[in-house]
Amino acid sequence: MNNVTLMGRWTRDPEIRWTTGDNALCIARGTLAVDRRIKKEGEQTADFISCVAFGRTAEFIEKYFHQGMKIAAVGRIQTGSYTNKDGVKIYTTDVVLENVEFAESKATSEQHAARQDNPQPMPEPSTEGSDGFMNIPDDIDEELPFN
Repeated sequence: MNNVTLMGRWTRDPEIRWTTGDNALCIARGTLAVDRRIKKEGEQTADFISCVAFGRTAEFIEKYFHQGMKIAAVGRIQTGSYTNKDGVKIYTTDVVLENVEFAESKATSEQHAARQDNPQPMPEPSTEGSDGFMNIPDDIDEELPFN
């Protein structure tokens, strides 16, 4: 069985192309940044997965998705190869997206985009709680590792 489920953010706006001919087909390409569950010191904390979608799924991506948006996707791994103009054989691995969904509300997505455009320093933690636990501000949901 070849089945992949991903949840991540678009690293840039998806690239959209249309085939030529009578039955034009939409093709969407992009990269999803998918957080790793276990984060080891000195290693990257996300994997960057190359994705492609065709037809109606690609049209949906073109219409609704943009850089920074968090999505949930189901698809399959597809490998291939081609020879570049220098005669070197290049191997490829893509996830062909067959079903995509929004993974956060529009308001949360817009807040995330605003933070990316205008990064704010993290607020200083406050230990003034009477129960001995640190008070966590309400506006940092995206920063918590377990959301």
